[in-house]
Amino acid sequence: MKPRKKVLITGNLGYIGSVLSGYLIRKNFIVKGLDVGYFKKCNFNFYKNDKITQIIKDIRDVSFNDLKNVDIVVHLAGLSNDPLGELAKNITNEINYKATVKLANLAKKSGVQRFIFTSSQSIYGISKISKELDEYKSVKNPITQYAKSKMKSEKYLLRINSPKFNVIIFRPSTVFGASNRFRSDIVFNNLMASGFVKNEIIINTDGKPWRPVIHVKDVCNALYAGIVAPSKKVNGQIYNLGIFGGNYTVKQIALNAKKVMNNCKLKIVNDHKDPRSYKVSFNKIYKDLKPHYVPKYTLKEGGKEILSFFKKIKFSNIHFKGQKTNRLVRLKYLIETKQINKKLRFNTK
Repeated sequence: MKPRKKVLITGNLGYIGSVLSGYLIRKNFIVKGLDVGYFKKCNFNFYKNDKITQIIKDIRDVSFNDLKNVDIVVHLAGLSNDPLGELAKNITNEINYKATVKLANLAKKSGVQRFIFTSSQSIYGISKISKELDEYKSVKNPITQYAKSKMKSEKYLLRINSPKFNVIIFRPSTVFGASNRFRSDIVFNNLMASGFVKNEIIINTDGKPWRPVIHVKDVCNALYAGIVAPSKKVNGQIYNLGIFGGNYTVKQIALNAKKVMNNCKLKIVNDHKDPRSYKVSFNKIYKDLKPHYVPKYTLKEGGKEILSFFKKIKFSNIHFKGQKTNRLVRLKYLIETKQINKKLRFNTK
């Protein structure tokens, strides 16, 4: 019987990490989490909390000891979208790039066999072409500090990749679905929340921009596939993470939410333009990660799950607009209440 492998998940107390921890435990991995704790208290307890070894620590302070006996690192931690990245641009570079470099070097030195990095499709920038973007041939034009930090991290990680230190990079689509640390600041979740709380699904743009989307459990499935797939197939590879048919206009996403919410109204405000519009190809992930990557969730199925989640936790407007489900609101609250400083570090008493 093979010994169980130990996985370190950074950012395990975030939206994806809260689901991934339990997912990997059920796959018989030993799971260790490392998280700064910004969203530790933003917990709905929708899923059973699986016991893991938890380290509360800023990713910038990761040490060699944190990686002791770790076989695999899944690196989720970071300031995780464009608005957060613009909150403190120099700190975004510290957390998303410099801390990634430090973590990867320590992981390689400590004997970690596989390093899985979650990058972002934001590195493609604003696409002016209608065809689907692929991992290698499509132009990369990162606009925001967040996207630039992810692009730099990708390049560095691929430089230190080796047969004994496998680097696999995923660029996820916009994620949706229920989580113990649910997010209202991402497109389908936001539209569902608006419908549930206001009985009106509101689109602030004209609804025409394209967005690729994927369910959080399918993200977990892909990360698991990255862990177990043969080295010769995935070592040093980059994958757009999504599903076939997973490119939708914002209006199409809203219409899917409307179907789940039944009598909900759809309102297109169109008070500003959103330049971010892109379609992404997922041919490579399906080709390379078969039979391990088997996504299951459509917007309809994910919407039903979210609706059940809302009913169970008695989701309200306070949740919808408040710090518990909105990352930027949460960080601003922590700064305003002096729990963290301008460098986004927790103040010590």
